[in-house]
Amino acid sequence: MERGQTLDEAPSYLGWSIFNTVCCCWPLGIAAWVYSCRAQNANALGESAAAEDASRTAKVLNVLALVFGIIFLIIFIALKVNSQE
Repeated sequence: MERGQTLDEAPSYLGWSIFNTVCCCWPLGIAAWVYSCRAQNANALGESAAAEDASRTAKVLNVLALVFGIIFLIIFIALKVNSQE
């Protein structure tokens, strides 16, 4: 649970979204960042259904961004290793 979050609020995954934007797959990271902000705003307004929906979408986008980032990193390392031989 993130700091300042009560038990009835949906997690925003904002930190994870920023990390994915900077380090992994920026297009999916930006989309996750947008949904993270939507989840935070919905939590602030007390709209729990909208917050849960945005939170779920942010989580899925973050997982995809992380997986794509790892795949791209593996491909990059494999290409570097093969080009040095």
